[in-house]
Amino acid sequence: MDTSPAAPGGMSGNHQGPEQRHPWRRFVALGDSLTEGLGDPDPGSPHGFRGWADRVAEELSAGSTGFSYANLAVRGLQLRQVIDTEVPRALALHPDLVSIQGGGNDLLHAGADPDKLADALERAVRELRALDATVVVFVGPDSGRSTIMGQFRTKIAIFNENVRGLCARNDALVADMWAMTELADARMWSPDRLHPSAMGHHAVAAMVLTTLNVPHTLTPLSPKPLPVRGWRQARAGDLVWAREYFMPWVLEGLKNRSHSSGFQAKQPWPGPVNFGRAVPPPADDSAEPGS
Repeated sequence: MDTSPAAPGGMSGNHQGPEQRHPWRRFVALGDSLTEGLGDPDPGSPHGFRGWADRVAEELSAGSTGFSYANLAVRGLQLRQVIDTEVPRALALHPDLVSIQGGGNDLLHAGADPDKLADALERAVRELRALDATVVVFVGPDSGRSTIMGQFRTKIAIFNENVRGLCARNDALVADMWAMTELADARMWSPDRLHPSAMGHHAVAAMVLTTLNVPHTLTPLSPKPLPVRGWRQARAGDLVWAREYFMPWVLEGLKNRSHSSGFQAKQPWPGPVNFGRAVPPPADDSAEPGS
C-alpha cells in the first residue's frame, strides 16, 4: 500500500519516486524579512541569515533527486512590492511549490486596509496557482494583547481571516503562524522582538512541513545545526547548479536586477540547497579513499 503523503494544493504527485517523501522538485519562497530569514544567523549565507525557508528546503531536499530552491524574499518590502517584484520572477521559474508571505510591514501603518491587502494577495495567488503549483500562504502571528504590537492585533486578525478565505477559494494551503501558541515563548524571538530567533524559524519550518504533510526531522525546541558538506560535495553541487540552472537563466535573459533597482534576493536562482554557502577548501576529506 502506498503510504506516501498526499500532494495538496492541486499537485498530482505522479512524479514522486519510491525514495522521495514528497512530489515537489522546485521550491520558490516569496516574502519579506521573515522569509529572508532575519533573526536566524548564518555566516555562510549570502545575506548572513538562514531562516525557516532554508530549513524547509533542507528537509525537502533530503533524498529528493534534482530538488532545487530559490528565495526571492527581500527585507522591508510591503505586500504590493512583494507581488510586483517577486511574483513575476517566480512565474518565470516555473516552480511546483511556492510560498508567499507578506503584509506585516503594511499592517504596522495606521492607514493600512487589511481587506484591500487581501484582495491584492488573492490576485497573486491566482496567478501562482495557474502554474498548477502548490501555493502556501502565510497568516501572521498573534501579537498578543499586552505587547506593544497589540495595537495592531485586530488588523492582523482581519487580514488573516481574509487570507484563510482566499486560500479556500483558490485551493491554496494556509501556513498558520497565528495558531502557533509556542511563539508566545520569548526564546522564539530575536532581540529585536520582530523577527523569529533560530528557534522560532525552526518552529515555523516545522509548521510549514506539517502543513505540506511531509515527514521531517525537526524536533521541537531543538534547532538543527547548519548542514555540513564536504568540499567535493559542495563543488559538485555548484557545477550541477551552474549547468542546469544558471547558464539557462543567462541564455534566456532572466538576469537578476542590480542593487540599484532595489531587488536584492538572497537566492534568486533555483539551485541545490545551500549552493551559495561558503565552504572551506579540502582538509580531512581531501584524500581519495584508499590513497
